[in-house]
Amino acid sequence: MELKEKLLSSFIAFENQNSMDNSYISELRGKAIKIFENEGFPTKKNEAWKYTSLNKILKENYSIFPKTENSIEYKDIQQYFIHDIDSYKIIFIDGKYASHLSKTTHDGIDVCLMSAVMSKSKYQPMIENYFDKIASKNGLNALNTAFCSEGAYIHIKKNKLAERPIQIIHFSTGKESSLLLQPRNLIVVDENAHVQIIERHQSLTENPTLTNSVTEIFAAKRAVVDYYKVQNDKSKASLIDHTFIDQHQESDVSVHTFSFGGKLTRNNLSFYQNGEHINSTLKGVTIVGNKQHVDHNTLVHHIEPNCESHQDYKGIFGDSAVGVFNGKVVVEKEAQKTNAFQANNNLLVNDKATINTKPQLEIFADDVKCSHGCTIGQLDESAMFYLRARGIPEKEARALLMYAFANNVLESVKIPQLKKRINKLIANKLGVNIGFDL
Repeated sequence: MELKEKLLSSFIAFENQNSMDNSYISELRGKAIKIFENEGFPTKKNEAWKYTSLNKILKENYSIFPKTENSIEYKDIQQYFIHDIDSYKIIFIDGKYASHLSKTTHDGIDVCLMSAVMSKSKYQPMIENYFDKIASKNGLNALNTAFCSEGAYIHIKKNKLAERPIQIIHFSTGKESSLLLQPRNLIVVDENAHVQIIERHQSLTENPTLTNSVTEIFAAKRAVVDYYKVQNDKSKASLIDHTFIDQHQESDVSVHTFSFGGKLTRNNLSFYQNGEHINSTLKGVTIVGNKQHVDHNTLVHHIEPNCESHQDYKGIFGDSAVGVFNGKVVVEKEAQKTNAFQANNNLLVNDKATINTKPQLEIFADDVKCSHGCTIGQLDESAMFYLRARGIPEKEARALLMYAFANNVLESVKIPQLKKRINKLIANKLGVNIGFDL
């Protein structure tokens, strides 16, 4: 049975399992499964998926509902935490909440579970005001909505500062021969509120895993959201990540994406600026090899005047790796005085690596400062000669040049312990000890 047919036939059983959820959610699920039935999974005929095929990963016989609840101990997964910071933690194992590994709160802010929010009447206004409001209604997003049962719910209330970063980590144990996960995150940051969030999806074995994740983020007036995605998974793990961000007046939202591992990774990142004096930052570093495939698909929609957006993505591709960057900036007629910057720079370490890049600007205003560009090249031979002439071995010289190439993205990471961890991950991917910390 094809995966689409398996999902459609499993939906009624899923609805029966989650019959305690409110009628509003049930109605959304019913509409969503019809959208998925009509659209199915995207193909390369879709312009946005022209360079990324899902055919190979969809052939697996994924388990949709894990048969048993699996438990793991902290010692088995501690390497995946940023454990030298005091943080809230929302941990999931094979899609199920792991209370013994988590640290949640309702003390002035809500850091808890989507399942609790969907089943309790006191959260009904939040669900009706925010859930599934900005996620685009395509097949994959609709599939996530139809099967949504668990994920992270974060609400930072007006004038509150989340004093600790929040770590959201999804582990797959490999107890199933192959597993489909569909986490759903809802993050609401009220006026003058601040939060830092670190998200990670991590397989613990080489069994195939497909994660179809959807996150909706709402940043109110003067809210500050600092979001980090760490993607360094096993060779048979695939991730399709959809993140939608609704910003309002004077808010500042940044998303850093670090893609170092996994079989196929697709990041769909969409910003909608609904107010003046908004700042949006999208930055990413991709370092992959073998036959790994990483696709960044971004959108920044400038709707009102006097706003800024900054996109800076760096890619280093070796072996037979494939990279895709499809970035779009839309500036509406009313969005005068917009300042939008977009750059995608790539290094191909050998002749078999591939990058497909398509930066786009759609500008309907006439008083704006907008720029975009991309580069594809190899290491600077004169710089290599300079380093080699000073006694630096070729391997280390190449690593230093590649490290310097990606370094400006790291400069804007605001959590020192995370910056140190990413620095080490980059050094490990480049196969050399850099010899210093940021």
